[in-house]
Amino acid sequence: MNLETGNNPQENDQVEQDRSPIHQESAHLHHPQGRRSLRMNWRLASRLSVITFAILTIIVVTVIQQQQSATTGNGSTLPSGLQGLDLGKQAAPNFQLTDQSGQQISLAQFKGKPVVLTFLYTHCPDVCPLTAERLHSTLLKMGSDAKKVGILAVSTDPMRDDQAAALKFTHEHNMQDYWHFLIGTQAQLSSVRSNYGVYAQQQQMIVNHSFAIFVIDKQGNERAFIGQDFSPDQLASYLETLAHEPDAR
Repeated sequence: MNLETGNNPQENDQVEQDRSPIHQESAHLHHPQGRRSLRMNWRLASRLSVITFAILTIIVVTVIQQQQSATTGNGSTLPSGLQGLDLGKQAAPNFQLTDQSGQQISLAQFKGKPVVLTFLYTHCPDVCPLTAERLHSTLLKMGSDAKKVGILAVSTDPMRDDQAAALKFTHEHNMQDYWHFLIGTQAQLSSVRSNYGVYAQQQQMIVNHSFAIFVIDKQGNERAFIGQDFSPDQLASYLETLAHEPDAR
């Protein structure tokens, strides 16, 4: 006995609906096994996303650590055991700014002396004062040779670092006989920072800036980039070595 359905339009529509992919998918989702499969797929996707995020985090942290290592020169030993990055002998960009005494000071005028160039600001609550103290200790260890070295501290805070603030900071850290704390306009200081790859951004009362100490030789060439945790003994020894290098002919 043959059952014919072709003559009933309603039955034909029902058959076509049952055969349609959408209907089949809907039926699958409402089936208990289908719901379990959906939950398993969701859990798998969730776990994969967590694993992917963890891997990306590890990659990002690794890249940042490598960049910081390259910036601070960790693992690289300079003469006298000083830890830092050897910069070879590329010419240091010249600049001219005003110091805490109101004098015009340029990098070029120190040719014939090694120079320590750093970037600080007078309202800094932590790293900058510590750097000033370590530089003071370095020069004390050099004794009479300290006069053979130039120390330049370029402000990263043009809004607050005026001559009075620079002079006060200089006396607080006993650097009046040793360095020039250099101030200027936003444009002037930004130009110097840009030439040396130093970042600085004002955020309310704090200036977020990259830490930088460059050691420049008597010929005006960049020789080393060192981190904030430098040893005053090692820096003093390194500067004495540079101070006694023969002059270029």
